[in-house]
Amino acid sequence: MKHLFKTLILLLSFNSIVAQTPNEITVSGIVMDSEVNLPLEYATVAFFSKKENKIVTGGITDSEGKFSINVPAGTYDISVEYISYEKKTYYDKSLTSDINLGTVGLALDVEALGEVEVIAERTTVEIKLDKKIYNVGKDLTVRGGTVSDVLDNVPSVSVDVEGNVSLRGQDNVRILINGKPSGLVGLNSTDALRQLPAESIERVEVITSPSARYDAEGTAGILNIILRRSKLQGLNGAVTVNAGHPTQAGISGNINYRTGDFNFFNTTGYNYRESPGNSLTETEYFNGDDPNTFLNEYRDFDRQRKGITTNTGVEWYINDTASLTASVVYRKSDDDDETTNTIREVDATGALINESPRLELEKEDDRNLQYSVNFDKQFNGNSEHRFTFDFQYENSNEDEFSLIQQDGDASERVTTLEEQDQILLQSDYVMPIGEKGQFEFGYRGNFNELDTDYALEFYDGNDYVLDTDVSNNLVYREYINAVYSQFGSKIKDKFSYLLGLRMESTRITIDQVTSGDFDKKNYVGFFPTVNLGYEITENQSITFGYNRRIRRPRSRFINPFPSRSSATNLFQGNPDIDPSYSNTVDIGYLNKFGKVTLNSSIYFQHATDVFTFITEDTGQTVTVGGTEVPVIRRVPINLATNDRFGFEFTVTYRPSKKWNLNGNFNLFQSKTEGFYNGTDFGAENISWFARLNNKYTLPGKIDWQTRLFYRGPSEDAQNKTKGMFSTDVAFSKDILNENASIAFNVSDVFNSRKRISDSTTDTFISHSEFQWRQRTFNLSFTYRFNQQNRNNQRQRGGDGNGGGDDFEFEG
Repeated sequence: MKHLFKTLILLLSFNSIVAQTPNEITVSGIVMDSEVNLPLEYATVAFFSKKENKIVTGGITDSEGKFSINVPAGTYDISVEYISYEKKTYYDKSLTSDINLGTVGLALDVEALGEVEVIAERTTVEIKLDKKIYNVGKDLTVRGGTVSDVLDNVPSVSVDVEGNVSLRGQDNVRILINGKPSGLVGLNSTDALRQLPAESIERVEVITSPSARYDAEGTAGILNIILRRSKLQGLNGAVTVNAGHPTQAGISGNINYRTGDFNFFNTTGYNYRESPGNSLTETEYFNGDDPNTFLNEYRDFDRQRKGITTNTGVEWYINDTASLTASVVYRKSDDDDETTNTIREVDATGALINESPRLELEKEDDRNLQYSVNFDKQFNGNSEHRFTFDFQYENSNEDEFSLIQQDGDASERVTTLEEQDQILLQSDYVMPIGEKGQFEFGYRGNFNELDTDYALEFYDGNDYVLDTDVSNNLVYREYINAVYSQFGSKIKDKFSYLLGLRMESTRITIDQVTSGDFDKKNYVGFFPTVNLGYEITENQSITFGYNRRIRRPRSRFINPFPSRSSATNLFQGNPDIDPSYSNTVDIGYLNKFGKVTLNSSIYFQHATDVFTFITEDTGQTVTVGGTEVPVIRRVPINLATNDRFGFEFTVTYRPSKKWNLNGNFNLFQSKTEGFYNGTDFGAENISWFARLNNKYTLPGKIDWQTRLFYRGPSEDAQNKTKGMFSTDVAFSKDILNENASIAFNVSDVFNSRKRISDSTTDTFISHSEFQWRQRTFNLSFTYRFNQQNRNNQRQRGGDGNGGGDDFEFEG
């Protein structure tokens, strides 16, 4: 740990090198691992003057281990350091003219390795000017889990019972893989995130104030998931197997092989899961002068999911300044779901009048295939002066087949066939200006086409007959061309700024093949971004961020043909819905004092033409158990404005090496104002969520982790949702000379992760409860090969995964 503190102090002290004057000379060299002869990036070089009794200047090595530092002529003790390596010092070195120290070989510090291992494996947080980076580390509660489980443990992020991801309580989140849209997310990001194994993630970037480099889509912000990839010579990797209850099993692994100028990598995961769930809806329909109708609907979900995800590719280091990466992503999943739906009509006293069982058998086949190529060119060996180009093509298919039985007889057959083609073109150029400035500009083109074929058939006693009022074929095309430019710099090593402007031209076409309707929309948006940072002291800093964002309606929101979730409920799109725009201001404060780190922020967002889902009576009825029941419809509309004001903080406290505590709290107020069809849908709601993680090392070096989460109640114009509490517990133990580990975790210990809400309209009131997945138990085993502690440290300089890093300043 002491070596880490030294390195941080040196980095903060030497981030500015004084320009060369006639009294200065240049000292250069290269720092290498003395055993395996590999360069050490971010090694620190310091020049100590005994005469002045202080460090005069210094610097760090680049990706090739090289350094070139200007220093006033004189006599110095020159020290060279790197985490987990023994320090080397050249005493009383007289510097009168330019000198090359040649190769500086550093040997491993064996005594420090234990400390380094703790640093490398525990979850850490890095604060940048426009993002927060959460290194996943050794999070026990997600061992054998999925990316969805990982996100649910990241501060500021929450995942609801259906798997929908929210950032600061807002669900319009843009999810990227390695800085770009990916087939690993697929057509349905909720399902895709449940397929990708947690062990494949290296870190998650939470970007609440995105710079101009990023897509303007996502009013809540961006979550950028960076996958693990090693650049070490030779063969290395890890494999994890897991099993649990309810029945689940899986195997995942990542492997890298580097030889010479080529690096081959692969991450693959297979899993099988059974996810039983349940829901109930109790509805009272108002019938005027007639007695009200009471319907209770109970659902039991029995889901079986199996899927495989693989990401494989090769990196070619063409020379010291250029590289070419090609990769293929393939994801396939098969779901067999059985939903038992029982509708019971009761009278005002609760006595049963009639009962109608409904059984839905659904089979879903998903397939994603993605090809990508990346070219990276650095100029003059300077990693800050570079040109990158990306090409990506993805084809996705999602086919759903449902067979519905009503009252024990064949009733309906539903088929949904979706095929999507996506092309991404992106090019970025970054150029340093002066010693501390950086200019950047680029282009991105996203070209998507989604073909949805929906068919609803009713059984007439002899055969299935197509319902032409509902069945339809929709072809949705979205073409986005964007250009951006931004400039950033530092002033006196204290004040940092990053200013940018992005322009996006969007063209949307809606081709209703069934009805012959064709519509198109074209709009151009300008999206300015401002990110400022000021370092008060070495341990305190403040940041300011402003950005304008857009939320475009998805194809499902636009399709005017209704889709049915049950006999009495349907969802219908709105072809006239427009995009929503938002302006967000974020002020952050970071303070490190002793063993405590506080990271907090205040934010405000004003959005126009906000998407709101309203529930209304269609005027149609269906017969359930001999009773005519109204059909309820959910429709998205643009509802005037929404103002969100919030405050959040994350506190980390590490009283000892064995004990680590961190907590996250988010409080936000949402105010919506708008009228629809003469009805006031305005609503004001205050909600919050809190998360507490406690990790402690028990005797026998057994790690114990507990996570507590509570989401506060919320309310809008039609719905009131109660608070929800859940607890996860996990234990882990390293074995086989710390090359392997075994972990056991329990998710939702008290089986309390349920959404409970009440809805009130002019024609009905309802109470509903929904539980996506019941309490689960999971046992996992991980084995790592050729991943020694020193190797972990050699990777710290970077992973080459892209991720869209901007001109970043440490917070």
